[in-house]
Amino acid sequence: MLKLGTYNTLEVVRERDQGIYLCDDDGNEVLLPNKYVPEQFMIRDAIKVFVYLDSSERIVATTLEPYVTVNSFAYLKCTSVSDIGAFLDWGLEKDLFVPFKEQASKMRKGSWYLIYAYLDEKTDRLVASSKTNAFVDNSLVLLSAYDEVDLIASHPSPQGWNMIVNQKHLGLVYADEIFQKITPGDQLKGFVKKVRHDGKIDLTLQKHGYRGIEPNAQQILKELEANGGFIDLNDKSNPDDIKEVFQLSKKSFKKAIGTLYKSRKIAIEESGIRLLE
Repeated sequence: MLKLGTYNTLEVVRERDQGIYLCDDDGNEVLLPNKYVPEQFMIRDAIKVFVYLDSSERIVATTLEPYVTVNSFAYLKCTSVSDIGAFLDWGLEKDLFVPFKEQASKMRKGSWYLIYAYLDEKTDRLVASSKTNAFVDNSLVLLSAYDEVDLIASHPSPQGWNMIVNQKHLGLVYADEIFQKITPGDQLKGFVKKVRHDGKIDLTLQKHGYRGIEPNAQQILKELEANGGFIDLNDKSNPDDIKEVFQLSKKSFKKAIGTLYKSRKIAIEESGIRLLE
């Protein structure tokens, strides 16, 4: 069965004036138009294509790579608004449709939105929704403390930043653990701090405890090298100054420079830290 809204690996079965026809294991065929046909191919070659409905509601294949596939989140730009809904640029010729009922707030041309793409059961068309909370589920979270996870920044709250976790769950990075600028749609690596009994996920953008010392130490070494071997910050410096330069908490910074000092890579001076030869 051809899978709409995602990638399919299909076999070339014949060539026609309009392109080549591809077939799945069940005998279902789809056209790959000439503009996407590889320069060299042979009958029975396997080709990876994205399958969706074109502007005439026909199933068609493309070798273009969309910015989002079915059942996943992405941050996309609104290209136009009509009397039936909004349309987003998702990297294909036909824009991605967002019905008015699926807009968390009225979309405007030129603005960017975090959306979830899914198949409309009535039309088999891939559509989008900006009501993203409806598509996350924390009822069964198979994650543990220290697990590394993929994050998409969703929206800020008084507590910090809400994050889409592994394209499935909703989690939170608390404000006092954020040491970098975050904007909606940012794709980040993070780590699970705790999964609560109610399924809520506490996150951090830095490795816990000793697990984070080595990457932080490497970051400090790189900054020292980029600044001629000296930076006027040390364990007595203002936490805001440390955060601005290294995007680290003062506690993480002190642990990292302690590691570097013990390994004799830096000297901790009254006015800052110095890289040793």
